[in-house]
Amino acid sequence: MLIRRAVLSTIIAAVGIAGTPRTQTAALRFEIAISPRVSQRPVSGRLFVVLSKSPQPEPRLSIGEPGMNASPVFAKDVEGLVPAKSAVIDDSAAAFPIQSVSQLPAGEYFVQALLDSNIDLRSVNAPGNLYSAPRKIVVDRARPETIKLDLSEQVPPEKLPGNSEYLRFEKLESPLLSKFHGRPIFLRAGIILPRDYDKQPQRHYSLVVRIGGYGSKFTEVASLMAESSPFRKAWLAEDLPPMILLQLDGDGPLGDCYQVNSDNNGPYGDAITTELIPFIERKYRGIGNGHARVLTGGSTGGWVSLALQVFYPDFFNGTWSGFPDGVDFRAFQLVNIYEDENAYVNRFGFERPSARTLLGDTLFTIRHECQMENVMGRGDSWTMSGEQWGAWNAVYGPRGSDGRPIALWDPKTGKIDRRVVAHWKKYDLRLVLEENWKALGPKLRGKLHIWVGEADDYFLNNAVHLLEGFLAKAEPAYEGSILYGPGKGHGWMPFNYHELLRQMSAAVDKSEAR
Repeated sequence: MLIRRAVLSTIIAAVGIAGTPRTQTAALRFEIAISPRVSQRPVSGRLFVVLSKSPQPEPRLSIGEPGMNASPVFAKDVEGLVPAKSAVIDDSAAAFPIQSVSQLPAGEYFVQALLDSNIDLRSVNAPGNLYSAPRKIVVDRARPETIKLDLSEQVPPEKLPGNSEYLRFEKLESPLLSKFHGRPIFLRAGIILPRDYDKQPQRHYSLVVRIGGYGSKFTEVASLMAESSPFRKAWLAEDLPPMILLQLDGDGPLGDCYQVNSDNNGPYGDAITTELIPFIERKYRGIGNGHARVLTGGSTGGWVSLALQVFYPDFFNGTWSGFPDGVDFRAFQLVNIYEDENAYVNRFGFERPSARTLLGDTLFTIRHECQMENVMGRGDSWTMSGEQWGAWNAVYGPRGSDGRPIALWDPKTGKIDRRVVAHWKKYDLRLVLEENWKALGPKLRGKLHIWVGEADDYFLNNAVHLLEGFLAKAEPAYEGSILYGPGKGHGWMPFNYHELLRQMSAAVDKSEAR
């Protein structure tokens, strides 16, 4: 979920389109064609036209940002588009944050088209996607115009970063996931090596498995180990036992896969625990035992690290999970999926916020954010957006007869489908723990460590309190920790990296001593 945080400050400060009158334009439309230079074959996917007031960063990279000041985006599905044929984006296309092409305010824009055709990675910047060069245009309400855009550029094939003293990168085909999807699916990993790794070739190390915020890439290890990074200083500290860090990758066919088994994404949890982690431990001299594996992550990574510890209680020896996505679906952000009738409107008839400022002002609502995802998703549905709500639905929900995730709620109205709720229960971590505590409790003793700000931007603190309501009275006692930051928002941590790593290494040492 951290990916959404990056746009909050601009939403708060911006005026732009949000304050511009919505006057009608006259028959504005866009014609998009594929340049024969980049593809001779038919291409299918989601076609976007996005407009920005600035050419940098490129307009296409702003697709997926919420807020009323977000760049106007229009989209539709295309099938078998070839260079000799154009596709049209007009008032029939899905639109965000305005309602249609004809509502685009007059003025100067930089426009760009994008054809998202990559079915394995849901990023708009995924390899193979086609796009046009940014072009400056003037929208004049009084003058009808057809704007032609040429898809002349292509995102290059994926290339792993080069290795360095402390960094390694791996891309491993997963037999489990490839069998599920019927095509090669790869697991990607960033590895941070311990100090003196090459000087002690006989030494074996415990493993820290790290998961970042929503959609975080495996390449995030490079920023962690940047020269000025506080993490690097802690990682190389002489007073801490050396460990290996494995950064999981947060991109998949339906967005962030959340690293667990699901009907729509496939057996990611099993692939991580039986394929990727054993491979990394063999290659980089991991100890290869459950007592020497720990987890950590924040936001999306907070949920994933907690879920992996719960679903594989013997495989890991503790999780340090910060500001996790909803751990109790009675508070799925502000939605109680078991009792509420509608995700967009609360029981008092008001629109539900999705994000807030520290002072409590609404930044955007769930309806607003899902409308953005409806534009991004194939079939004009948030369930295929590859963004936050769509990814949750893909992970937690059932698979339809068409091979696509079944929506928990209607994309337009927000009405919750009671038939889908039962399937989500398997991923309600509080419910899983409560119903299985007799078996899980002894295995998880002292392994659960969670923290969250009491003013979390996305209301995630509510679910943590509900989880604590069970754990506080659980028998046997869970013997972990849950910490709250009064007045703190999304991303708050109660300790620094040095203390985090110290707690992890202490847990491994304690297990070794038993």
